[in-house]
Amino acid sequence: MTIFERLGRLAYRRRWLVVAAWAVLLLVALPLAPRASAALHAGGFNLADLESSRARAVLHDELGLPESAIVLVYSSTTTRAGEPAYEAVTAAARKAIVGAPYVAEVLSYQLAPSQVSADRRTAYDVVLLNIGPDDSPAALPAIEDRIASLTAGPVTIELAGGPAFYGDIQTVSEDDLRRSEFVSLPLAGLALLLVFGSVVAASVPLAVGGAAVLVSLAAIFVVASFTEMSIFVLNLATLLGLGLGVDYSLLMTSRFREELRRRLPTDEPEMAIAAAVQATVATAGRAVFFSGLTVLLGLLGLVLFEFTILRSVGIAGAIVVGIAVLAALTLLPAILSILGPRLDRLAVRRVNAGPSPNEPWAQLARRVMRRPLLVFLPTLGLLLVLGTPFLHVRLNAPDATILPPTVPSRVAFDRLDAAFGAGRFAPLSLAIRTTGPATSPANVAALYDYSRRLAADPRITSVSGYVDLDPRIRVAQYQLLYASPLGPPDRFVGATLAATTKGDLTTFTLTTPYGPNADQGRALVTDLRSGVGPLAPPPGTTVLIAGGAADVSDVVDRVAADFPRTALFILVTTYLVLLVLLRSAILPAKALVMNSLSILASFGALVWIFQDGNLSRILGFQPLGYVETTLPVILFCVLFGLSMDYEVFLLTRMKEAWDRTHDNTEAVAWGLERSGRIVTSAALIVVVVAGSFAFADVVLIKAVGLGVAIAVAIDATIVRALLVPATMRLLGVWNWWMPERLRRWLAERVPGSEAEVSG
Repeated sequence: MTIFERLGRLAYRRRWLVVAAWAVLLLVALPLAPRASAALHAGGFNLADLESSRARAVLHDELGLPESAIVLVYSSTTTRAGEPAYEAVTAAARKAIVGAPYVAEVLSYQLAPSQVSADRRTAYDVVLLNIGPDDSPAALPAIEDRIASLTAGPVTIELAGGPAFYGDIQTVSEDDLRRSEFVSLPLAGLALLLVFGSVVAASVPLAVGGAAVLVSLAAIFVVASFTEMSIFVLNLATLLGLGLGVDYSLLMTSRFREELRRRLPTDEPEMAIAAAVQATVATAGRAVFFSGLTVLLGLLGLVLFEFTILRSVGIAGAIVVGIAVLAALTLLPAILSILGPRLDRLAVRRVNAGPSPNEPWAQLARRVMRRPLLVFLPTLGLLLVLGTPFLHVRLNAPDATILPPTVPSRVAFDRLDAAFGAGRFAPLSLAIRTTGPATSPANVAALYDYSRRLAADPRITSVSGYVDLDPRIRVAQYQLLYASPLGPPDRFVGATLAATTKGDLTTFTLTTPYGPNADQGRALVTDLRSGVGPLAPPPGTTVLIAGGAADVSDVVDRVAADFPRTALFILVTTYLVLLVLLRSAILPAKALVMNSLSILASFGALVWIFQDGNLSRILGFQPLGYVETTLPVILFCVLFGLSMDYEVFLLTRMKEAWDRTHDNTEAVAWGLERSGRIVTSAALIVVVVAGSFAFADVVLIKAVGLGVAIAVAIDATIVRALLVPATMRLLGVWNWWMPERLRRWLAERVPGSEAEVSG
């Protein structure tokens, strides 16, 4: 007796105990799950060993420059900066936030004319924070409370910058989750009702999936209390938990109905129920276990990345998948044991529990296999065409534009962009290390020349540093100013020097016309870092670059560099799992290719929709002009597991027929006959749940939901219905080829016989 047969027998014998244990678990999870969002953080793109991070750390540790800041945006339609009414409000706001938690200093527009727009109706103060970027939203509540009473005056006060953006991401993500649950749960219930034709049978997978989500969110809260996790795991956890929980329950409930219907005419009811539960766990339960393992491996690939946003999605995904599989293998069999034939109560339509050779899926499989090449070539061509937009993908890091235009931080961002241009708020910071003191005559002369060379580049609008105080000051005068051992005699010069220079370290700030995601800005960063040409630093100096396009370039480049390692891990481990499950050397390789094709098609759709802007009006978002850099990585890892899920459901049934008949054509037709309707129904549930995130306000979440929905829809229809049977027919008996030595080795070391492989 295999471990899955024992598990099925145990679930039947201890059914009330299992249900009671899950009830206790749910009671514990109930107060914790709603607190999951509060334990999660926005951001997650910082990494200590990136050049931009090292530059920020050096400037913060040695010069005391802040790591994060909030922009206080003032605007008015009735008064202007400099007029009493305007100045009274801004002065009151400045006074109110001084001394607020995490506020280090306020840089007023009164001391910086460049912080006032040309029409003087918009101005801004920079609020420096003594807290890291990922934790900076903690400063928002106190600041918002202190300026709340001033927002009704003649001057509107808004908050912009990273902390405000991250804070709104958290709020909007929670709203998106509630909206998706409101949409997806009724639709999933309706789909299950159509599949099973019974209210009771439809309710069971939904209840098990809901339990998996609730426990998963509670577990995520516990884990997030000890390690930093991204807010983006909130929506993904619900998507995976509900989608997989319902999918696995659907598969096992369908198998249970089939087994029970086959036994009841001859066996006693209780004996029939016990045997049906045991057979269900031994077959469909085994398929669920291996399916969950393939999804788990895909998500664990994200843990190989160092970025918090990717690692936390991998950790949370692994938690969700593990709990969904656990619920399917324990809670569901116990519920089925209790319900028995009552599973079909409250029927709304008649559904045949057992498959038929005349089912549409079986007929389709036989038609495809009669002309496999005529189906294979056009289908393959279609998938490749769908993926072609990915050839011109542009990868970038997210900014405020992923939020809807009505969100406060996005409104403030758009106001600043219109008044000052995108480049003003994405400057490049250069941490320059010299040989000897930066104020020595030789270094002053070298950096004076360096600053002028930088300013001459048409992509740079201004350079700010200790040798850029006034265009009328020449290099010899700077050398005299900084030659005194007591420091510069002028107070302004002394303050500037103290803020920008210490020992052998100084900083330049470069302003460009470009936002952080502009290609021109990233090209400028590449040229600055190349160390050659007119932008090369003086001999004997080293330069680290942070801010704006440098941050984006570092994130995109590191994700691209780490992805091949993750992809290789997923491909190799998934192949090995399928090798053990299917006892074939060819089928796992074919499954990897099939998955890759459906994922490629979904990637093409994402570029076509979110980068190129097609369907943007229908879906309600502003085209980004790029694809967020972590999106293809997350989708690859998630989709590889999800697509393999359906491949396992399908191939285990085919393997069952092959072991019995050794007829490849019959095995393919029988496998689709037995699993086609269930795989399609399971995919429909995931499409419904994932598609509900198309209503999300955060573009990144919208893209994840649509990406999953598109890939699963393509996978469950075009790939599974056409490409798989055509490929299986073309390969023939080679599908089941396995080196004899490896077959014997697996039989000796892996528990279970080949005959036990069924789903």
